[in-house]
Parts: sequence; structure tokens; C-alpha cells
Amino acid sequence: MKKQYYEKYRKIGLKISYYRKCKGITQEQLAEKVGKDTSFIGAVEAPNVNRAVSLDTLFDIAETLEVAPYKFLTDD
Repeated sequence: MKKQYYEKYRKIGLKISYYRKCKGITQEQLAEKVGKDTSFIGAVEAPNVNRAVSLDTLFDIAETLEVAPYKFLTDD
């Protein structure tokens, strides 16, 4: 991950956490549904961890959470 994008990835992780909680599922459940380890989801959502997410994974997460993928990329 490029250092210049750190803040963008942090915001994506926070949005994933927000929508996951709104949906009422745990990190473990999300991880299982998208085929990732729980530690991966935890790292993505953690505001102090540098963890990039591929578009494929972002699309899987968006589909699982029933959220349009652009919601993770916009500042709203």
C-alpha cells in the first residue's frame, strides 16, 4: 500500500465496520462469507493497521453487506 493512500484505506475499513454492524453480523461471520480469515477483517477494520483490500474483496464485502461498492469509496 502506498503511504499516500493510508487514510483512504483507513476510511474504507471504518465504513466496512459501520455497515457490518448495521447488518448485525460479526467479523467472523463476514470473514466466512467472503472467504477470508477473521484476522484479515479485523485488520481491515482497525483504524491503526495498514491493510489494503483488493477490489475483488471489496466487491465480495459489498455484496455480503448488501451495500453498493461505491459507498466504501466516497466521502459522505
